[in-house]
Parts: sequence; C-alpha cells; structure tokens
Amino acid sequence: MNRFVTFTAALAAASLLSACVFAPPSNYRTDAADVAKMGEQAIATCGAGNVKEVNAKSFTCK
Repeated sequence: MNRFVTFTAALAAASLLSACVFAPPSNYRTDAADVAKMGEQAIATCGAGNVKEVNAKSFTCK
C-alpha cells in the first residue's frame, strides 16, 4: 500500500509539473489595418507626439 501511495504521488507531481505551451504560428503576418488601428489608439491614449512605439498588438508612450 505504501508503494502505491508513493507511485500515485509521483505520478500526480509529474502530471502537474508537465505543461503544454502554446505558441502562435511563426508565419503570423501583421496587417497594416491592425497597426493603423493601434496607432490611432496610441495617439488617443498618449497624446500627439508622445507615442514611442506602435506595433500590431501594443504601443508604448514616451
């Protein structure tokens, strides 16, 4: 019985520590419309002249 508990605990720990990692496809292409939409949002949020960087998914302010 003690070996069964040990084996079950080891199996549970191994299954909890293993993880499935999802990565987006490497051939993802950004659309110019997505960048333009994010640019408009950046200007509205940061103010004109205060936008540091814009890409299809995010932006940063100065």
